[in-house]
Amino acid sequence: MTKKIGYTSGVFDMFHVGHLNILKNAKAGCGELIVGVSSDELVESYKGKTPIIPHEDRMAIVGAIEFVDKVVPVHDRDKFGAWEKHQFDLMFVGDDWRGKPVFLDAEARLRSVGVDVVYFPYTKKVSSTRLTEILELINENEYNS
Repeated sequence: MTKKIGYTSGVFDMFHVGHLNILKNAKAGCGELIVGVSSDELVESYKGKTPIIPHEDRMAIVGAIEFVDKVVPVHDRDKFGAWEKHQFDLMFVGDDWRGKPVFLDAEARLRSVGVDVVYFPYTKKVSSTRLTEILELINENEYNS
């Protein structure tokens, strides 16, 4: 029996326990885990903001996690294109993406080539966006004091 190859991707800015949960759970479901880390330019193009942690540093952080077998840069949001490059069997996704228009087509295309899409519960208590908002408030308060 061959080991299944898993794939997940994300920004992984300000690495937190939600990121760790996704990677840990994904690795438990496959033999080899490939993790894509979104480039700064990609994040800017769809979120309208630059990540706090630069891309190279985010790649190094994710690559150092024991659950990650391979880390790759991501320059677009094309999940099917990622499959064409990496030939994974499973794609792991946070359930906050379930049913979103941007992901429905990708999910159908991946399933058409035999890729199982596995959803994990989103860690509601923490997010990089929320951490950034808190830091911005702290910075604003210090500036206005």
